Amino acid sequence: MRYARWVADAVRDDLRSCAADHLGTDGAVLIVDETGFVKKSHASAGVQRRYTGIAGRVENSQVGVFPAPAAERGRALIDRRLYLPQHSWCTDPERRQQAGIPEAAQFATKPRLAGETITAALDAGITASRVTGDEAYGQDPHLRPTLEERGIGYVLAVACSTRVRIDQGRTVIRADVLAHRLPAPAWQPHSAG
Repeated sequence: MRYARWVADAVRDDLRSCAADHLGTDGAVLIVDETGFVKKSHASAGVQRRYTGIAGRVENSQVGVFPAPAAERGRALIDRRLYLPQHSWCTDPERRQQAGIPEAAQFATKPRLAGETITAALDAGITASRVTGDEAYGQDPHLRPTLEERGIGYVLAVACSTRVRIDQGRTVIRADVLAHRLPAPAWQPHSAG
């Protein structure tokens, strides 16, 4: 594989198709999340010092956003988007050129990158009953409407301080306060494994 030449997007498309065929996507959940890759070099595209969960500390790292359908038969990473930090990379043409980043690549938030991968997966025939992601995605005001336009449900984490509307939008209340006010029978435990 070290000397093989391939077109990364074509490999991604084949993998996505294979995942849909072999996993079966009926009732699948499409999970979006980012992960960091520790890098020793400052020249790799998108590298900067930041906290990364992989290392459990601040390190030089790249960050990628990944979607993965999870179904009864398994799960697979089916796409990727490299996160380019706005100030340390997107506004430095010399650094971009040295790392081989095309001019067309512009800054995008992680939720926007997630939205792009979700749209690409759905357009490619991946079916999912819902999308799930952590607070980084749940706090974004654009991702939820994108999912609603596609008619796909979602479970996205939000901060406990997020203000939500109840009573047909007449009342605004913090999410944590609302959760504590719900009676015990309103909750249903579900396995996330």
